[in-house]
Amino acid sequence: MDLKEIQQIDGVCVSTQQIINVEGGDILHAIKNDEESFKSFGEAYFSIIEHNFVKAWKKHTKMTCNLLVPHGKVEFVIFDDRNANAENHCFAKICLSKENYKRLTIPPKVWFGFKGVDEENSIILNVSDMKHDPDEVQRASLEEILFNWEI
Repeated sequence: MDLKEIQQIDGVCVSTQQIINVEGGDILHAIKNDEESFKSFGEAYFSIIEHNFVKAWKKHTKMTCNLLVPHGKVEFVIFDDRNANAENHCFAKICLSKENYKRLTIPPKVWFGFKGVDEENSIILNVSDMKHDPDEVQRASLEEILFNWEI
């Protein structure tokens, strides 16, 4: 299994986001329309992931996902099989949390999954560039794309 740095996968972007500390609770930025990774706005939604639970695998054919973790800790794994040569297929991973507050941008045609690694439930925000369309997403089981989620 070839494990690369997350930014080595074409089209995948990791952007540090601003946290503004204010009395009574922090402000966590997500995305601005003048950022390079912003394409357009389709919808925003939250996903909950339980401790040690893995949700994998899916690949959008048209949608760009902009993922943030404002609460908890989530490990994201990217699998790039866009190159026809199977020897060039690679994995990359990144752990996001409020302590490592970044936005992970995943372009279309790239597989990804995630695992809740905080002791409590974690929250993922996705700000996508199009509304959900069940016909543009592909899914694979954990057995179809082999990755050791314990590493």
